[in-house]
Amino acid sequence: MSDPKHIVCPHCDAVNRVPADKLGEHPACGKCKQPLFTAHPVELNEGNFMRHIGNSDIPVLVDFWAPWCGPCRSMAPAYEQAAQRLEPGMRVVKLDTEQAQQLGAQFNIRSIPTLALFKGGREVARQAGAMDAASIVAWATSKA
Repeated sequence: MSDPKHIVCPHCDAVNRVPADKLGEHPACGKCKQPLFTAHPVELNEGNFMRHIGNSDIPVLVDFWAPWCGPCRSMAPAYEQAAQRLEPGMRVVKLDTEQAQQLGAQFNIRSIPTLALFKGGREVARQAGAMDAASIVAWATSKA
């Protein structure tokens, strides 16, 4: 059996321990019984952002965006496609910087969209600007 990975539930924010070799077998949350991976970006907010970043044993890819941002909206379908290809090896999330202005300031987000990759609770890479799905996947996997 492989080492368990801590995976934060996208539905109830509970931290689950999942054997690494079982991540691809559609694991469910031990608390709410919902799937731990949905192949869609998880919408985070100021209340649960640090829980997901700090308690995940897999890399977390964050799209810092805002609803009024044209490039953000045009990148959204590509980010959705990237989530389908990156899970379960990586958690794909979105943070609306309009709603979570304090986090946007804390992470020094100066332009949107900005993608940031977190490992072990720390930011390890950042890329500003809209990208297509293949570029998102290539960039994120090269930095993970």
